[in-house]
Amino acid sequence: MTDDQTDPVKAGLSGSTDLYDIASWDARSALDRVSVSLYGFLHASRRWLLIAVGVLLFVAQLAATVLLVVRQPSVGVLAALSALPALAIVGYLWYDDPTIREPIEPLAITFVLAIIFASIAALFNTLLQPLFGFVPVVGMALFFFLVVGPVEETVKWLGIRVGAFDTIDAVVDGVVYGAVAGLGFATIENLLYISQGYLQASSGQSMEPVLAAVQTATSRAFVGPGHVLYSSFAGYYLGLAKFNPESKGPIVVKGILIAAIIHAVYNTAVTYLPQLGFWNLFTFVGFVVVFDALVGYALYRKLSRYKHHYNQLDGGQAESQTGAAEAASES
Repeated sequence: MTDDQTDPVKAGLSGSTDLYDIASWDARSALDRVSVSLYGFLHASRRWLLIAVGVLLFVAQLAATVLLVVRQPSVGVLAALSALPALAIVGYLWYDDPTIREPIEPLAITFVLAIIFASIAALFNTLLQPLFGFVPVVGMALFFFLVVGPVEETVKWLGIRVGAFDTIDAVVDGVVYGAVAGLGFATIENLLYISQGYLQASSGQSMEPVLAAVQTATSRAFVGPGHVLYSSFAGYYLGLAKFNPESKGPIVVKGILIAAIIHAVYNTAVTYLPQLGFWNLFTFVGFVVVFDALVGYALYRKLSRYKHHYNQLDGGQAESQTGAAEAASES
């Protein structure tokens, strides 16, 4: 079926018979005009409605955490420090962009939106996780593959789509924005885990709260880079979709699926491997480093192929494309 198909009644009688509300339509009645106005408002404000929902959920879920950070600034400092390894990857991807390095403003907007939209993922995860508790053995694996991976990678993708899509001037720009979205998500997730560790130690009095927070921050520092790498794939395919509009839907879905599957494989591994009996701090760190190295290498290969073809452009053509991209970013 194609978009240019015409209803048979409309095709045969159009022009000779009034087919309003039968096989054709135009805004005639007051309700029609209200519908047109309401659709226009919703279409124009859909981005702000999504942001508003995210902000409301963010405030509802994180009010206690924000209050804790205000009372104990060390918790916020630890969260910031735990994000440094992820930030280093973002910095490398930004600096190594073979085209034009992305401006700070859309990067900052993407970072903030990823933090806000993380609350949407938290809501879905909290509501749906109990359903998988009834599934023996593989329940958590199904939860990771069907909920956590797809939902978290989708909300990070939303941070890019809402915050920076218009700024993408080349396919590889999507990687940078995807990495920044992953950094925002990892930062707020680290803050939540560190805050929980601090509060649990405070209530149980089994450990000095600050020491518990330091331990949590140390482990989270190894987790953050994964979020950056996963969403970089989704960002890459969003960039690819922008310049291939005839296939944009499947391309976007492919990117989110790749990110979600890698994410779910990681979560499943760190959940089930400890049950084998040889899991400790060193094996955890070793696994995370190897896993992220493999994922990072796959991303590096993809970027290298783009960079290779970009460098094949003759100087005049590359300069022309760079100038056009700069003009578009300034307009």
